Parts: sequence; structure tokens; C-alpha cells
Amino acid sequence: MNSVKIDIFSDVVCPWCLIGTERLVKVLDAMGLRETARVRYHAFMLRPDAPEAGTNLREELRAKYGADPQAMFARVEAAARESGIALDLSRQTMSYPTPRAHTLLRHAFAKGTQEALARALFQAHFHDAQNISDPDVLRRLAGAHGFTDEETLRLIQDPAELEITRSDAEEARQQGIQGVPFFIFNDRLALSGAQPEGVFREALQQALQG
Repeated sequence: MNSVKIDIFSDVVCPWCLIGTERLVKVLDAMGLRETARVRYHAFMLRPDAPEAGTNLREELRAKYGADPQAMFARVEAAARESGIALDLSRQTMSYPTPRAHTLLRHAFAKGTQEALARALFQAHFHDAQNISDPDVLRRLAGAHGFTDEETLRLIQDPAELEITRSDAEEARQQGIQGVPFFIFNDRLALSGAQPEGVFREALQQALQG
């Protein structure tokens, strides 16, 4: 069976990105494509203007929609449970800026640890309620995925590196990607959202046939 190239646009503070990527991984496993699929994560920022200290997500959503966001959270949690993900959005009350995390993910691709680091960042943010913009948190996470402490700190403190990351995220928007997760299979077939596993399977079959 031919290999498939998959570009994933996501943000590590996006619960639907966590769900969507886990569903994709399950389908890749089921189809025997996990080892041969060429998966690459790309930066997208839900809040490119997020303050350094982060924002209280519930307060922000309550102000935006004029209602308690609990029902919204319950729908996300239910979708996660359907995919075997024990997601409890009450654990993490904050949403943090993600340029530093995305910078590390960009460099993790060459190390072959990008997918593992992405999953570790999701775990740290949603399950462990950590600040995934904090240098100490990132140093610990990256250290388990091929980065030295010195390399991590250099990358996340380098204005030029952070600017490349922000430019990548902005380029995604200019290309028409307005929401995440967003998947592109073999550079020609696009899929938006945390789709059901059956939809991912169909997309992969179409990509392989092309």
C-alpha cells in the first residue's frame, strides 16, 4: 500500500484538535498506515494576540457568547469520550499563547519526534493543566523528545524563531484555513474539523487511490 502524506494544522490549546488528531491516529492504526504515513504538524493560532499571562477561558467565552460555556464544554467532552479520550475541561481554566510551543513543534519534525511532542503538549495543557508557554514546562516536555535544555531555551527565546512561527500561522490563514483542526492529504484532499473516524478512513482511501 502506498504511503500517504498528511499535513495537520492545529493549535495545542484547541480541544477539537486533540480529538481530531486522536481519531486520525486510530484510523491510521486500523488501516496499517501508522508507520508509513508522513505526518507533519503546522502552526495555527486560535488567539495570535493572547497575552503572555494567558486568559481565563470561561470568562472569555462567557463575555463573548453571553452565557455559561459549560454546555459547550460538555459537548466537547462527550465527543472526546466517544473516541476514548478522558477529557475534563474543568481541569484547565486558562488559555495560553502558543508561539513557543509551535516553534518547538516545527523543529521537532526534523528530529522525528513531532507527533510525540504534539501529544505531550496536549496532555500537559488539557490533562495536567500546565502553562504550555512557560519555559520550564517546555524545557521539560521538549527534553523527552530530542531537545537539550539549551536548545529549547534558545529556540523559544529567539525573536527570529518566534517570528517564523507567527508567519507560518498567518500564512495558513491567508491560504484560507480559518479553523482547526484542518487536514490535507497528499497535497490535494482537504478535510476540516474533528470528523468521525469513518470520514478519515474515506479520505485516506481516496488519497491512496490518487
